[in-house]
Amino acid sequence: MQSLPLPLALTARMLPVAVLAAAGWALSSGPLAAAPATDRESAQGSGSTQGSPNTPSDGSSSAPEASAGPKAYTTAPAPCGSMSATTIKSLVPNAKTAGKEIPSTDASLRRTCSWNALKDYDYRWLDVSFEILDSDTAAQKSYQERTAQKSGGGAVPGLGDTAYSVVNLTTEDKQQTREGVVVARVSNALVVVTYNGSDFETKKAPGTDEINKGAIKAAKDAVAALKGGRTS
Repeated sequence: MQSLPLPLALTARMLPVAVLAAAGWALSSGPLAAAPATDRESAQGSGSTQGSPNTPSDGSSSAPEASAGPKAYTTAPAPCGSMSATTIKSLVPNAKTAGKEIPSTDASLRRTCSWNALKDYDYRWLDVSFEILDSDTAAQKSYQERTAQKSGGGAVPGLGDTAYSVVNLTTEDKQQTREGVVVARVSNALVVVTYNGSDFETKKAPGTDEINKGAIKAAKDAVAALKGGRTS
């Protein structure tokens, strides 16, 4: 069976990882950060406690500051080792289970691995990213900002501390692509999974349920790997 040429809009997804890195691809500019929210600036208090009526004469504060506890996660796990071989084979047939890690400006805080493959005319792509933030509060704020940029999704119960899933369909040059994104927060860490697919013979996309369940399955593997609970 003769392979059909890939549409130009989707061929970009199969460029070498070096091209993605050179383009400045990072999780912070990934699918959920493609449309930056506006009016994000937050007012910062500039007042000093020095000379305040509530400050004792010895310079000590009358109300002790709340100290941040130790971070649950200080480094990002190896993303290409976060998926089980079974998950990769079921979600991305014909892909090498080892995956390909995308270079990061700071691999201790942000790491991403990709798998993609074409089987006959069916194409699948999977990205798994980990991001470590300074605190649970910072992670929660980032989570809220990212999920706010994608409407139409819903919560994923039982995944991390909180998780969100959304699926969208796009059509270009009559070729459909359906993409699912899952964002999960676990303490001060974020897990972001992107999973999409196309059929180049029918020009149709996989069903919403297939893509959504696939993205959630990968996210469960990733969260387990973050927690150190994956054994296979």
